[in-house]
Amino acid sequence: MPLFDYSLLLTGKYHDMLVAGLLLSLQLLAAALVLALPIALTVAMLRLSPFAALRWLGFAYVESIRNIPLLAHMLFWYFGAPELLPEGIKQWLYAGHIEAFSAVIALALYTAAFMAEDIRSGIRAIPTVQFEAGRAMGFSYLATMRRVVLPQALRVTIPPLISQTLSLWKNTSIATVIGVAELMYQAGQVESATFRSFESFAFASAAYLTVSLAITGLATWYQHRFPVRTI
Repeated sequence: MPLFDYSLLLTGKYHDMLVAGLLLSLQLLAAALVLALPIALTVAMLRLSPFAALRWLGFAYVESIRNIPLLAHMLFWYFGAPELLPEGIKQWLYAGHIEAFSAVIALALYTAAFMAEDIRSGIRAIPTVQFEAGRAMGFSYLATMRRVVLPQALRVTIPPLISQTLSLWKNTSIATVIGVAELMYQAGQVESATFRSFESFAFASAAYLTVSLAITGLATWYQHRFPVRTI
C-alpha cells in the first residue's frame, strides 16, 4: 500500500502549483464578490421599484440567471460572449487572461441573482412605517431607501450574504472547465504528472474546507456580535 507522500504537498514545484491554484481561487472569489454585491443591490432595488417596467427587468434578470446552471454560464461567457464583441476587443481579450475574466463575469452575475433576492427579502423585512417616516420627512424614494431602509435591511441581510459567499467560494472550482488554473485545475495537473491522486485532491479538499470553515466562522461571529434586532 503506497504511503501518503507529505513532501509533495510541503515542498517542490508541485507544492508551488497547488498553492498558486489556491491563491488564484481566492482571487476569483474576491473579484467576483466585489462585482456581485453592487449588481445584487441594483437588481434588488429594481425588484422593489414602484415602476412595473423596472420590477419586470429585475425579475427577468433573477429568473433567467438562477434557472440556468452555473456551468452553462461559464461556458457561454468563455466560448459564446466574446464572439459577439468587436474584433479589436476580442483580440485584446484573447491576448490576455480571458479564462479568468470570463470566470469572474460568470461567477459574479450568477451569485448576484441569489444575493439580490436575499437583499430584497431583507428590505421587505423592514416595516413599511420606516419607509413612510422617511417620506414624511421629505426624503425622495431613493433617499429614503439609502438613509432609512437600507442601513437596517443590510444588517438583516449580512448572514445570508455570507452564506452566498460560501457558495461562491465552492463555485470557483467550476472555472476549471474553461481552463482557469485555479485550485481544482492545479490539483488535476499535479495528479496527472505524479499519479499521486490522494495527495493532490487531499490538498484541494483541505483547502476548500479550511476557507469554507473560515467563512462559516465569520457568519457565526457576525450573528453573535450583531444580532438581528426586533423592530
